Amino acid sequence: MAGLNGDPFLGIDDNIEKLQYNNNSKEVIDKEGLVVGIGEDSSNNKNNNQGGEKDMAGNSIHRSGSRPQLDLSKAEIQGNSEERDPTILLPNQTDDISHLALDIGGSLIKLVYFSRHEDQSVDDKRKKTVKERLGISNGNRRNFPILGGRLHFVKFETSKLNECLDFISSKQLHRGRIDSHHWNSEAPANENAVIKATGGGAYKFADLFKERLGVSIDKEDEMDCLVAGANFLLKAIRHEAFTHMEGHKEFVQIDHNDLFPYLLVNIGSGVSIIKVDGDGKFQRVSGTNVGGGTYWGLGRLLTKCNSFDELLELSQRGDNRTIDMLVGDIYGGMDYSKIGLSASTIASSFGKAISDKKELQDYRPEDISLSLLRMISYNIGQISYLNALRFGLKRIFFGGFFIRGHAYTMDTISFAVHFWSKGEAQAMFLRHEGFLGAVGAFMSYQKHGLDDLMVHHLVERFPMGAPYTGGKIHGPPLGDLNEKISWMEKFVLKGTEITAPVPMAPPGTTGLGGFEVPSSRGATLRSDASALNVGVLHLVPTLEVFPLLADPKMYEPNTIDLSDHKELEYWFTVLSEHLPDLVDKAVASEGGTDDAKRRGDAFARAFSAHLARLMEEPAAYGKLGLANLLELREECLREFQFLDAYRSIKQRENEASLAVLPDLLLELDHMDEETRLLTLIEGVLAANIFDWGSRACVDLYHKGTIIEIYRMSRNKMQRPWRVDDFDLFKERMLGSEGKKPRPHKRALLFVDNSGADIVLGMLPLARELLRCGTEVVLVANSLPALNDVTAMELPDIVAEAAKHCDILRRAAEAGGLLVDAMNNNTLDGSRGNSSSVPLMVVENGCGSPCIDLRQVSSELAAAAKHADLVILEGMGRALHTNFNARFKCEALKFCSLQW
Repeated sequence: MAGLNGDPFLGIDDNIEKLQYNNNSKEVIDKEGLVVGIGEDSSNNKNNNQGGEKDMAGNSIHRSGSRPQLDLSKAEIQGNSEERDPTILLPNQTDDISHLALDIGGSLIKLVYFSRHEDQSVDDKRKKTVKERLGISNGNRRNFPILGGRLHFVKFETSKLNECLDFISSKQLHRGRIDSHHWNSEAPANENAVIKATGGGAYKFADLFKERLGVSIDKEDEMDCLVAGANFLLKAIRHEAFTHMEGHKEFVQIDHNDLFPYLLVNIGSGVSIIKVDGDGKFQRVSGTNVGGGTYWGLGRLLTKCNSFDELLELSQRGDNRTIDMLVGDIYGGMDYSKIGLSASTIASSFGKAISDKKELQDYRPEDISLSLLRMISYNIGQISYLNALRFGLKRIFFGGFFIRGHAYTMDTISFAVHFWSKGEAQAMFLRHEGFLGAVGAFMSYQKHGLDDLMVHHLVERFPMGAPYTGGKIHGPPLGDLNEKISWMEKFVLKGTEITAPVPMAPPGTTGLGGFEVPSSRGATLRSDASALNVGVLHLVPTLEVFPLLADPKMYEPNTIDLSDHKELEYWFTVLSEHLPDLVDKAVASEGGTDDAKRRGDAFARAFSAHLARLMEEPAAYGKLGLANLLELREECLREFQFLDAYRSIKQRENEASLAVLPDLLLELDHMDEETRLLTLIEGVLAANIFDWGSRACVDLYHKGTIIEIYRMSRNKMQRPWRVDDFDLFKERMLGSEGKKPRPHKRALLFVDNSGADIVLGMLPLARELLRCGTEVVLVANSLPALNDVTAMELPDIVAEAAKHCDILRRAAEAGGLLVDAMNNNTLDGSRGNSSSVPLMVVENGCGSPCIDLRQVSSELAAAAKHADLVILEGMGRALHTNFNARFKCEALKFCSLQW
């Protein structure tokens, strides 16, 4: 790809849907070109509500009256009151309320624990000034010691309870230390310390917890917790529920207003069937003692397997036809078509063992395991449907660790529900299937306030490591970064894949109820069958839905559908080819030390393992979009402590671009208005070429300096563009035929790359808007991603640019950007003009080349309230995401197609 030899385009219209040229996103990616689009939705611009987003705070969840209460009397902020998440000291709190909860079942212990985000905020006068101007207040925040952090999910076999206790003790989870020194870290042991637990083990092992950890178990009702956990996850996690039929996994978006009633089937050692009518409103309507414990127990007796996962592994290689009596066995290989039964339908589980003259040792353990799995799964599905039929319910959610994300188990249950309901009822599964009770118990700590959180407050991440305990492959939880690197080196060295279980190939069908023998793509099923299917939930109460979205419920950030295998393969190839260069830059950013090289190697192995896992099963981590894939890469870099892989490159490019900015501004100021506006648009498109995430950029850097590449690129931006509505934009900005210009009140500029992109492209455009009297808010990443500019870096860049421009200087002073970043070396030495329109900077709340406008910072949401122009720049923000986004105000989209 040449990067500059395609057809550029610009689009502006009253209906943004017209920007979908050819309706083919792959064509957009494969053909080099440029896009700018602007549109105005027919919605009332003054209607800035969040499109039906509702607060969940009013929903009540049944809680036990035995929980310890949080004493807020004489609470005071400890440390700097200007911090984003200041620690609050509770001097009168008498009970230690832990940051973990457990569901101790007959087979497994499920543990949910919380860790605080490390506080990275600083006393930033600029940010304080911007917040004051935008009217942002901290007054509505919860007075809890925990405002943001991470929710982790871990499981242990109940038979290995001591390992669980060791894990809790090593992390001091029962004392609220949670790998952070901010909360009660120096507190001595307290005989009143309490942790929440549910399940039979909360009673059975209460004395052991007291003896080993010195804590009391506060027992929560098991059914209460199951329902509370399921309701929370279904409301708060965007891609929690999914269907699974004949190997096809499809995520279901649940309407919060239409969630109830539903049937919850929790398959643990036994099975509980619960009719859920609302938060705290439910009844256990049925159940069966034939569940996961039955499969494990009978399987152990019949096959001598030592673990549940070993049984599942055997089932992948089994053929149940050697043991099960099929309809065809009875009817001479023919269907019983009159009642809709195919020849391959099971007539009697284990039925052939009656007539076969064989002993137990004559049957293959693999066949026994599969036959047993089918028998139990099918019957659970049938019993569940019959209970749904009793109450007229169409949706059935299945949870519990019996399922283990196992494709064949889910297919069997789904088929039973579909068959007996004649397609009217639907079986749905949950990604946090085994943690419902533990989540519900955790929510019973009133201080956490999880029931107040909405989907936009939760961000799921998938760290690479050994997050779960008890498995033969994954090993114990990792204590620090060095252990994680050592773990990866060890398993890669041994040739063991660092992935979650390889899913079975989708089973074929031979008629109603008949599945062909499942085939396995891997030799083994991983011992922790859901290790990477459930990520860490980052709880960020300061995230909000972008208020200018026309319809948040219909908004889909991802433009490219990665469920298309060709698209998926294309992007995996791009990311794999770019990986060595990224590792080199990451290592260089840390000084090229041996430690950095070791971490770089670990990052490359980890991200490659993620890619391999997702190639096997694209839906393993939820509904996968390109934005999710790119964000996964950035999270993986941060996991191995590469906080800003392009730091030195960004600094160098910023300096080079700022050096030539005065000449560019002088050139622009000598143009008439119309020529200048066109040149500014061309300049933004030309400068957006400087994206180190693209192969085209790497190639271009071999052809000249920044200013040479910029001028060469700008000269190639000749109209007509692929979508060219520049004249409409010019009319709005400059007026025409007697119509006066209509300056915007406030513009939000979502900026992209450091260096030429921001300095030579977006800042001159911002300057022109300021000249017209429009307030400008530069919206930048909260965290680094590739060479994207961050909100932390922008004020210094603006300050340097303002040394050469009175318009930028006055606007930056008015917006609070020059409080402590600017010296007095200005063109005329005059004081700031308080009447100038302000230039401000806010963070967008993300650290990815893309952006999901359902989860933006509270600062950005506040800035959007009075904005009437949104400008999205860059491939990630304007094309890979948000190309199809509709807004309540005018929207302008820029990008250069460089991949």
